[in-house]
Amino acid sequence: MTQFQQAGFQFDAAAGQARPPMPEQNTGWAVAALIFFWPLAFSAFSNSASVYPRWASGDHQGAQQASAQAKKLGKIALGLWVVFMLLVVVLYGVVFAVAMSAVSDLESVTQYPSYR
Repeated sequence: MTQFQQAGFQFDAAAGQARPPMPEQNTGWAVAALIFFWPLAFSAFSNSASVYPRWASGDHQGAQQASAQAKKLGKIALGLWVVFMLLVVVLYGVVFAVAMSAVSDLESVTQYPSYR
């Protein structure tokens, strides 16, 4: 390890090396969590916002984990929304089928009076 000292500044050549690139903050996935299932958005935004401070302080593994967690929460929120929408479509289908069945049963039971 070589150290240089010039004009009162000290530079350590090894300290500036091997800094991995900053992971994505995945703020878009946090916004998706807000739109599709808002209770997960609090944690998603918290993790998204902590990526840069962790990376800047040297906690590269923690920054990567926060980024991955924000992305995971956004995907979970989207998945929950899709499942909920599928359940709503199935529920509407069942209600429509029951209503149509009741209408056809009603026509067979009802006898209209004849005015002849």
